[in-house]
Amino acid sequence: MFMLSPELKARLSTPLKIGSLEVNSRVLQSPLSGVTDLVFRRLVRRYAPESMMYTEMVNATGLHYVKQLPKIMEVDPNERPISVQLFDCRPDFLAEAAIKAVQEGADTVDINMGCPVNKITKNGGGSSLLRQPDVAEAIVREVVKAVNVPVTVKTRIGWNDQEITILDFAKRMEDAGAQMITVHGRTRAQGYNGNARWEWIARVKEVLSIPVIGNGDIFSVEAAVRCLEETGADGVMCSRGTLGYPFLVGEVDHFLKTGELLATPTPIQRLECAREHLQALYEYKGDRGVRQARKHMTWYAKNFAGAADLRGQLSVVDKVQHGLDLIDRAIEKLANGYEVIEEKRIAIAQ
Repeated sequence: MFMLSPELKARLSTPLKIGSLEVNSRVLQSPLSGVTDLVFRRLVRRYAPESMMYTEMVNATGLHYVKQLPKIMEVDPNERPISVQLFDCRPDFLAEAAIKAVQEGADTVDINMGCPVNKITKNGGGSSLLRQPDVAEAIVREVVKAVNVPVTVKTRIGWNDQEITILDFAKRMEDAGAQMITVHGRTRAQGYNGNARWEWIARVKEVLSIPVIGNGDIFSVEAAVRCLEETGADGVMCSRGTLGYPFLVGEVDHFLKTGELLATPTPIQRLECAREHLQALYEYKGDRGVRQARKHMTWYAKNFAGAADLRGQLSVVDKVQHGLDLIDRAIEKLANGYEVIEEKRIAIAQ
């Protein structure tokens, strides 16, 4: 049984201070493209009411040329604290987008400087900014000047093993006015492969005075505690560990605040959450929401007898009622005593 050390408990006993903003949780829900929409955030928020949530990343150039805000930027006035994440390589467009984000209700504006996906990096956004520190610095300075809320950065440790530049890069972001930095302990070349190198997060923490958030391989409460202990980080950000498992942020938050482990949701409880998720996506986005729900449903359908067959059926569902019926039948079987299979929850790269 793992425990919170007295030192860690004391360090985490105060609110997380992001510039002028105080957040009463040291556990954050990562922005995830195609995942962290309003519906998903509401599910996470139920179990982690005080944690910082993030929108999916928003393209600042795209925002410049449209009259209406994209749906992924929609924020519920009641979901606080909330951050809008932006990406691009143009300081002026990002400053303009940041103003719109604050008007929409953002408590902070986060700049994505870590996404490894080719379609983002080839246009100068995401982790390609690790190779353009002057541009990255200009972006932060312009966005800071444009808005009256804290500006934060999410990035990686470097482009590849030969270009681990995070120490200089992070210091430049702080000097440019960033009020917090989240470090994913992998290089761009790693993608989501191999282990996150938390030792680099620890080194960043040593050279910065702003909060440093650890990210990468946070798939359990125990992993979150180990990351905090090993890195000295001011908090942790849960990413892929929440896919099909919106309980994780709340589980970590509860443990850090109380030292108590919450009971793991049963397969029936997870499927009931999946059912609610599917229904809410349909109500929010119509049939497009059902199609988007397929991946979510397959992530929920794990660790019980018949899960593989259910995943196959849910992965092609195109009508909301069909999906609900499939989940209801699975719940009924489990309620009638079908054996639960203990499996390791597998990380699914985005």
